[in-house]
Amino acid sequence: MMQALIFVVVLGWLFVPIYIKAGVVTMPEYLKKRFGGKRIQVYLSVLSLILYIFTKISADIFSGAVFIQLAIGLNLYLAIIILLAITALYTITGGLAAVIYTDTLQTFIMVVGSFILMGFAFSEVGGYDAFMRRYMKAIPSNISYENTVINEKCYTPRNDSFHIFRDAVTGDLPWPGLVFGLSILALWYWCTDQVIVQRCLSGKNMSHVKAGCIMCGYLKLLPMFIIVMPGMISRILYTDVVACVVPEVCQQYCGTAVGCTNVAYPKMVVELMPNGLRGLMLSVMLASLMSSLTSIFNSASTLFTMDIYTKIRSRPSEKELMLAGRAFMVLLIGISIAWVPVVQSAQSGQLFDYIQSVTSYLGPPIAAVFLLAVFCKRVNEQGAFWGLMVGLLTGLSRMIAEFAYGTGNCVTPSNCPFIICGIHYLYFAMILFGVSAIVILAVSFMTKPIPDVHLYRLCWSLRNSKEERIDLDADEEQDKADEKDEESVNEESEEEPGCFKKAYNWFCGLDQQKGPKLSKEEEEALKKKLTDTSETPLWRNVVNINGIILLAVAVFCHAFFA
Repeated sequence: MMQALIFVVVLGWLFVPIYIKAGVVTMPEYLKKRFGGKRIQVYLSVLSLILYIFTKISADIFSGAVFIQLAIGLNLYLAIIILLAITALYTITGGLAAVIYTDTLQTFIMVVGSFILMGFAFSEVGGYDAFMRRYMKAIPSNISYENTVINEKCYTPRNDSFHIFRDAVTGDLPWPGLVFGLSILALWYWCTDQVIVQRCLSGKNMSHVKAGCIMCGYLKLLPMFIIVMPGMISRILYTDVVACVVPEVCQQYCGTAVGCTNVAYPKMVVELMPNGLRGLMLSVMLASLMSSLTSIFNSASTLFTMDIYTKIRSRPSEKELMLAGRAFMVLLIGISIAWVPVVQSAQSGQLFDYIQSVTSYLGPPIAAVFLLAVFCKRVNEQGAFWGLMVGLLTGLSRMIAEFAYGTGNCVTPSNCPFIICGIHYLYFAMILFGVSAIVILAVSFMTKPIPDVHLYRLCWSLRNSKEERIDLDADEEQDKADEKDEESVNEESEEEPGCFKKAYNWFCGLDQQKGPKLSKEEEEALKKKLTDTSETPLWRNVVNINGIILLAVAVFCHAFFA
């Protein structure tokens, strides 16, 4: 969480200016402009969609369903269907605009509701000092089954539970992995992921983008106090459920034999809050998950239509692209639901560890490519592609082995050989990032460099260049422009739709007002405005000062909780 404070500043000050000057809509599109060719763009789009399924969508669906299941007592999969039906309705009909407006409202509800729950939790446990003291004594009463006494370390709270930096060998989150490994994952998530970057690219100007990043950074301070600590208090109040270690007991309490830590927060909401506030917190939790899901659905739809579907269909209309994106969303949801049972039992039933581990196996090569693409102009298409391929094969070998053997838990360890699964996933992320970066640089230096004329304003050293850039995909862009002209001529000759057709188009967001056709000069002026990163001096200074303050807060938090 603390890495986020640093990397939202890196995103707003270093990466977004390059993305805006490149004039791109998606992250694979940036790599296409930077390196040329189609294979990296298509590969990254497919990999991003796979990551969305394995981590974001399936994990969000599962956590939302767990909450509904606890609160209302519904079957897990019925709860999933209800959650998705509500979410899909306003995502499909509203698009990104609906996502941004609902996110703004839901953020306010989430923060207020979570503070109320935190107050109830600390009041119930007797304050912060009592919380620290009682947590270390939160041991379940049932610690044996079938004449087997479970090892003490499986149910006793760790001595370093209140420290961020933990032992490099025995720690569950070793400090080198936390500092370097988690930073690599944060670089991938905050600076190169479509879900996050898409919000920045929709900003009115650079000052708005930076201000949004700062606001995001301050909000990321809160989870430690309004989510993590109340979750730990839940172990104190409901020890036998949250800290259960006997497989049969855990199965009875939460439907998962490997542990019930995932129910810690929703359990406290259902048991601790009075009736009216319980309803508020139910809406808060669902708002949070729906907010996350809508963002992912919208970004996944954009990736599929802009980077994959246009390769299958060379001249799709705008209406066809919108319908294809929404049909793909339904497919994505189906695959994600099928993956939920794996999420339920992976990484000892701990959702956070599952998300971070899968990301550690697939994310570092992407982070390496983007970092070097922006800051090293010598990197070329061949280097980037082979770095991604080597990284993918290395990451998949670990991920497939882990899922094949099972991750196990403290009571029933996995049989996976140490040489494959014994390295902590954060250490593996560091190794994978290093291997990918070495391959990228080695292949790039052994092959021809990309001429500067193709790189103006696409990498850091040439970011302020005023010279005209000849994009590596310039011919394809010209073909698209010609097709757009033909499409506008065809649209002008179309008949006026009937009432039923108008209502259908309005509901599905297809009823878009056609603006007047722009001249070449007007198109150039609009393009220049969209790729402008200049700022008003006053607001530039205001956001820069706030950025420095945010970094200082990040350093303080790391030191205080170290």
